[in-house]
Amino acid sequence: MAVTEPLPVLRIADVEPRAPGQDWLVQQLWGRAAVGFVAGAPKCCKSWLALDMAVSVASGTACLGRFAVDDVGAALVYLAEDHLAAVRQRVQALCEYRGLDLDRLDLHVIASASLRIDLPDDLRRLDQALSQLRPRLLVLDPLVRLHRADENSSADVSALLGALRELNRQHDLSIVVVHHMSKKARAHLGQALRGSGDLHAWTDSACYLVGRGKGDLQLTVEHRAGPAPEPMRLRLVDDDDGIRLQLGGIDRPAPPLTEAVREALREADGPRTRGALRAHLAVNNARLGAALAELEDRGLAVRGPGGWTAGQRQLALVE
Repeated sequence: MAVTEPLPVLRIADVEPRAPGQDWLVQQLWGRAAVGFVAGAPKCCKSWLALDMAVSVASGTACLGRFAVDDVGAALVYLAEDHLAAVRQRVQALCEYRGLDLDRLDLHVIASASLRIDLPDDLRRLDQALSQLRPRLLVLDPLVRLHRADENSSADVSALLGALRELNRQHDLSIVVVHHMSKKARAHLGQALRGSGDLHAWTDSACYLVGRGKGDLQLTVEHRAGPAPEPMRLRLVDDDDGIRLQLGGIDRPAPPLTEAVREALREADGPRTRGALRAHLAVNNARLGAALAELEDRGLAVRGPGGWTAGQRQLALVE
């Protein structure tokens, strides 16, 4: 048997503790040296949020105007679906709003026409770029353009995520991967990530965007090992101050909860469990229970073995 180097083993007391104030890349939004996803449906401003985070890390300015950066340094981004000139235009808009000089921003872009982390040569080139630049944040957007593996295959996805985790640990940096969420309702937003369940299991930090359009989004954050802020409203603003994401949605009265539940049931492909409805509507259990009971009494919601569906009276109104 060939002689190999033994695995490095330490007593837990000999592990260097993390210094106070080093838990976050961006306070409340993303952990320091954390991997995970900015995820949502198409056209939900996922790339805008990832770029906002990258500009914040590279400049030390607050992400979304609220969340301070603790781990300031270079940021490296790869937007596979956007022309480099379009990426520059987006970053320029973010800089102008914050009063930043684009020429002094420590943000870098991967200019390659393609990048596939399932190819050893591409992975090696990415590793070399990280060694040279030593960024604090790497943004890869979107996951579907970074490989040709089967996203529903646990084995294929495990290999992709394992490669990213190795880069994360070797270079001690945060990795944000932009990804899509499926249309199927789930009790937990992380379970709606398109593809294998390994994607959610791999995640340290995540930002989920759901809503009806760029002007009315809800941002939900989760962390493996830390508290998350309450869900918040978000919108893409284009005014005299420039284009940027801004906290706060459209100023309009919220519909009654019964109407929101009816709409959620109407849009669903099949039955929705109570847990899925709670997660989708971000409402407490007692209020949801009262709304479902009212709709059931009116024949507008039906409870079955698989969950809740729209009642016949509601379907007739839709038709």
